[in-house]
Amino acid sequence: MNNNTQDKEVLEQIEREVRMREGASKLLAACSQREQALEAAKSLLTCNARILALLSQLQEMRKAQILQRVGCRTPEDVVPCTGKVALSDLRIPLMWKDSEYFKNKGELHRCAVFCLLQCGTEIYDTDLVMVDRTLTDICFEDTIIFNEVGPGFQLRVELYSSCVVEDFFPGALGPRRMSRLGGSLGCSSGKKIRAAFESATGCGSSGGDGGPGNVSLSDLSALGPKYNLLAHTTLRIEHVQEGFKTHDLSLAAAEDSVFWLPLYGNMCCRLAAQPLCMMQPVISGQLKVKLGEDLNCWENVYGVLRGQSLLCFQSQEDLESEDNPLLVIPIKKDTSVGTFEGHAVHSPSIYISTQCQGEDVACTLITPMPGDTQRWTEALWQHIYNMRQWKQCCSHLLKIERPNPRKSITVKQGSLYHEIVTPSPPREGPVDPDLSVEIRTLLSSYYKERMIHLFIRRGVNGENSCVMELPLSAEVF
Repeated sequence: MNNNTQDKEVLEQIEREVRMREGASKLLAACSQREQALEAAKSLLTCNARILALLSQLQEMRKAQILQRVGCRTPEDVVPCTGKVALSDLRIPLMWKDSEYFKNKGELHRCAVFCLLQCGTEIYDTDLVMVDRTLTDICFEDTIIFNEVGPGFQLRVELYSSCVVEDFFPGALGPRRMSRLGGSLGCSSGKKIRAAFESATGCGSSGGDGGPGNVSLSDLSALGPKYNLLAHTTLRIEHVQEGFKTHDLSLAAAEDSVFWLPLYGNMCCRLAAQPLCMMQPVISGQLKVKLGEDLNCWENVYGVLRGQSLLCFQSQEDLESEDNPLLVIPIKKDTSVGTFEGHAVHSPSIYISTQCQGEDVACTLITPMPGDTQRWTEALWQHIYNMRQWKQCCSHLLKIERPNPRKSITVKQGSLYHEIVTPSPPREGPVDPDLSVEIRTLLSSYYKERMIHLFIRRGVNGENSCVMELPLSAEVF
């Protein structure tokens, strides 16, 4: 993929997140229900995080392009394969005081919490959970899957909390002032992205034209509930294990904070990984195989490198019919692979040596065509390198459950949560619209004829570079 295509894809993602952010801001100002305002504020925070991650990615891409342009190229090292990483069954235990939990005394402290999970530029949020002293654990039923992740991944988990105020009533702007949003949101694309960037980084600067009758995005985002970082942790490949494990949390809030919750200081979850090299065949084709040192004991097979084995079938039809392989050659992290000129044939041979149950297992491979020898050798080297980088993830393939579709009703967590998310019996009168439908309606109507434009300006060395009309610091571009 060339640089222009990469730039275009990242810029399109930024545009999409900016549009979603504006839609969430407008919806936040129009919300008349507390739970809707909490969801809109959560969407706003998630969009801000994605915008910052994409801007950081764009900055790194531009730096790499500049280095290539001036001739400073980094060596092309062997890159390990990617894979899937999934986090599920997230539980965060709470530590209420005895007087609060058992005797039910004191003020009923209620907070809305959710987790933001980031791995590279992939960012997801969990469902919202209402927490009070009736809960002993914060439970998130989501299964979050990150695709195209390398073995050096860093999965950051952030827990956000917002104090729930009983008499909170969003929609302070009202429909009259909401009708004036067109003037503010109709500015150039650069100002839109700059407003999103500055708001996301906490600068608080408006991207509007400053007219007396207009409402900026910063004004909109300041209306609703505020989420604050309560705790965080970072998970890496060494945390990938079978089953349910406990991980330490770094607390980011003091007890006197209004959004504070009594955390134990750890979280429990299941972290699974599936390297791509373990999920699909790496290479396949006709081979001649010789075990041991007998020069006359050659076997014509159809070989498939998959997982921790080189599977040898009598023919390709046996593979397709899922028959048992004729021979299984173990391929592990410590397997040695080399090439040498064969004695009995003219084609170069591939020598494979592996320690299996304390014994040396060796075999020799010959490909039908001399050109295939290098292809098989490089595939074996790359596969062994992938297994070494993914470590324990290749010893036993962990199962990843398919994530359930997002639901408005989740597992009952306690009295308050059950009260908020359980639908009431049918009643007469206007029904509050679904949040996701309202967001789509707002975006569809407002952005039908209005898109964020990108501008092309002449770059250095006479090259065209696609840039946003965004007066950010020079490091971004």
